[in-house]
Amino acid sequence: MQLTAQEISLYLNGTLEGNPQTIIQRPARIEEAQTGDICFLANPKYHSFAYTTQASVLLVSKDFKPEKPLNPTLIRVDDVYSCVSLLLEKFGQPVPQTSGLDAQAFAHSSVQMDNNVSVGAFSYISEDVKIGRDTVIYPQVFIGKNVTIGRGVVLHPGVRIYRDCVIGDGCIVHANAVIGSDGFGFAPQGDGTYKKIPQIGNVVLGKYVEVGSNTVIDRATMGSTHIKDGAKLDNLIQIAHNVEVGENTAIAAQAGVAGSTKIGKNCLIGGQVGFVGHITVADGTKVQAQSGVSRSLTQPGAAWHGSPAFKYSDFMRSQVVFKNLPDLAKKVHELEKALAILKKGE
Repeated sequence: MQLTAQEISLYLNGTLEGNPQTIIQRPARIEEAQTGDICFLANPKYHSFAYTTQASVLLVSKDFKPEKPLNPTLIRVDDVYSCVSLLLEKFGQPVPQTSGLDAQAFAHSSVQMDNNVSVGAFSYISEDVKIGRDTVIYPQVFIGKNVTIGRGVVLHPGVRIYRDCVIGDGCIVHANAVIGSDGFGFAPQGDGTYKKIPQIGNVVLGKYVEVGSNTVIDRATMGSTHIKDGAKLDNLIQIAHNVEVGENTAIAAQAGVAGSTKIGKNCLIGGQVGFVGHITVADGTKVQAQSGVSRSLTQPGAAWHGSPAFKYSDFMRSQVVFKNLPDLAKKVHELEKALAILKKGE
């Protein structure tokens, strides 16, 4: 994509200082930018780079006052970070595939596709699948029987969606994610073996859910594993059968949620957090990275840390004590010696 500085300034509702016809090809970090790049300055720690950057355009706040001459064309805006988000969205729009079914893709004759659906090479769409308009299916995607896919969905290469699952409008599923694999259900037998428990439910993704690469969401034993509207799942997450993730909850990479746990809405879950099964987590809960949640968290909006997790404020106070344990142990030892001497003198 190529845009002029003037086009970008108008798009961001900014004020231009410099050459309006400067051509921009991509955004870049201020310390690495080259000719044809646009970068931004919002953090005072990076002010020095404003005078050395090779970028063609620099995005700054309206109150920025340069201390010496600048080479880039400037675009001044009210909120730099918000404008960066808009800019990245603009440049990050995927190149659209040609609408229709690629000659090297397969779709069963019973498949129902709405207008402007794109299916890439080597993708396979099974019986009785329904696909909403403006959906993009990249190459090598597998869609099982009786799957329903909403409008404006993007399925990146290698995505696997098992039978009967539902993908809501506007969802994005990244490469090699698996939606609807069997839940981990096995009945121990008397001889030490296991009998597989059939997993006959499905997975339902609400609207505008985003699922990261290599994340796996297991189908329910019965009913649905449900990821609700606006939830965001990072890469390499395991969501077990019959789990519920609430609206607009965000879960970072390598987290794991065991079966039948219900996580509320607007929660923030750090990386490598583990949840045991059959618990509930209140709305607005925050769990710090690498914590282990072994019981229900019932207080809305509370922050937790540790394994097993306890309140974040208590955890931080405990850390202060923990760091001082060697000195405390030494003082206790000295007090014990002094006490022993006093006892001898009685």
